[in-house]
Amino acid sequence: MIKIALLGAESTGKTQLAESLTATLCSRGHSVSHIPEYLRLWCDTAGRTPRAEEQWAIANAQTARISQAPVATYLIADTTALMTAVYSELLFGDDSLYAIALEQQRSFDLTLVMGLDLPWAADPLRDGPHSQAPVDVRLRAALARGNLPYQVVYGKNLARIQNALLAIESITAGAGEISARGRFSSKNSVPWIWNCEKCSDPECEHRLFSSLLNR
Repeated sequence: MIKIALLGAESTGKTQLAESLTATLCSRGHSVSHIPEYLRLWCDTAGRTPRAEEQWAIANAQTARISQAPVATYLIADTTALMTAVYSELLFGDDSLYAIALEQQRSFDLTLVMGLDLPWAADPLRDGPHSQAPVDVRLRAALARGNLPYQVVYGKNLARIQNALLAIESITAGAGEISARGRFSSKNSVPWIWNCEKCSDPECEHRLFSSLLNR
């Protein structure tokens, strides 16, 4: 089973992309286990966002749903415990969830980080657009600390789906990868190194990502 994690800040299209990838892969004859975000269900049920002492249980519930998923060709997780760890640090100054969340993240074959190029969609349970960049920075830093590779997905509507599918195809074919330190390698392209490794400027990175796709 190929395990794919979709991570990113609020309103970056994780849920829509997870649903679209599931539908597309199923239409191609693959079996897919789609794991929705437990936090969203929790917030809808409670009518509020969780408190500091509730973060651990939410992270564990998301992990349990992933580990108990039916066997399929693909597993697509709409977030993992790592996002709970990021928000726990950002909102409550608690970094205790990172160790186990990063270890669990290692079980994924592909981690897709959502680019910050989509318009903000208002939601009473969301913190607001001001939280996107801080979440993105902490997420990338955590993945880098864990030496966990990831790919950033940009584009609107069909373009975003196609770019995610390219990333999936790259691991199934062994064609190439973008690592947590920004290195890209492929049999069909010239290797490059992203020099501003701590940069999360979406405009800068989006141009770089687009140029790679056009090679």
